[in-house]
Amino acid sequence: MSKAEAGRSSRRNGAHDASAVLTEDSHAIRDVKENNLELAIGHEVRAFRKKLGITGADLASATGISLGMLSKIENGNTSPSLTTLQALARALGVPVTSFFRRFEERRNAVFVKAGEGLEMERRGTRAGHQYNLLGHIANGSSGLQVEPYLITLTADSDVFPAFQHEGLELIYMLEGEVEYRHADKLYAMRPGDSLFFDADAPHGPEVLISLPIRFLSVISYPEKHGS
Repeated sequence: MSKAEAGRSSRRNGAHDASAVLTEDSHAIRDVKENNLELAIGHEVRAFRKKLGITGADLASATGISLGMLSKIENGNTSPSLTTLQALARALGVPVTSFFRRFEERRNAVFVKAGEGLEMERRGTRAGHQYNLLGHIANGSSGLQVEPYLITLTADSDVFPAFQHEGLELIYMLEGEVEYRHADKLYAMRPGDSLFFDADAPHGPEVLISLPIRFLSVISYPEKHGS
């Protein structure tokens, strides 16, 4: 069987190789220029232009800016004058200040010391599952809502393999041993094991083997605006 055929067979059987080649390097260092005002302005100009569905030539014609200069602006390779920004703003139908939005946007971080995670009431709390929220960033720039929890199960905890919610979830075992269900499969999980899954399928701890059990649960789903 060829590698391509083996890959197709693996996908049909629902198996996924965590060592598969990723298309993006999560540890890549961004060009320092991405923090510059010029690049931030260029990003917004291009985004507004594409939102209107017009070409660079269309925008250049509407503003009287040469296509070469517009290309330099969109790529962050030049500092446009205030007059140029005003012309772009009029042509794109946006305020001049909107070009600075990306540059001025705050990037937040949350630090939680050991044992100080906020204890939360969630669906599993009724079954004796202790949830400690490890951080929360509202209105982030990623468009995603991410909820990281430290979950503790003890002798007083009930099994509950029927959680269902939107988004994706990552489970990472820290202590103890549990058989964790996802859909129609059971996974024997020990410290160091992880499980990444579509959270819309029924899931949760089904057999508590070695107590206490502690694991990290990171849930992500599209951010809901206006809610």
